[in-house]
Amino acid sequence: MAVPKRKTSRANTRTRRSRWKAQAPDLVPIIVDGERKLVPRKLIRHFQEDRR
Repeated sequence: MAVPKRKTSRANTRTRRSRWKAQAPDLVPIIVDGERKLVPRKLIRHFQEDRR
């Protein structure tokens, strides 16, 4: 495992962490019971199985 040579300052650590951003899921329009809904791409199969 890699070991840092020096302690990272608090300012550097917090700046690095603050740059990470969550991304909104990719929404896809599907038709469920005659209604058009926006659903995350990963959940399309789930919504299609509920209709059966």
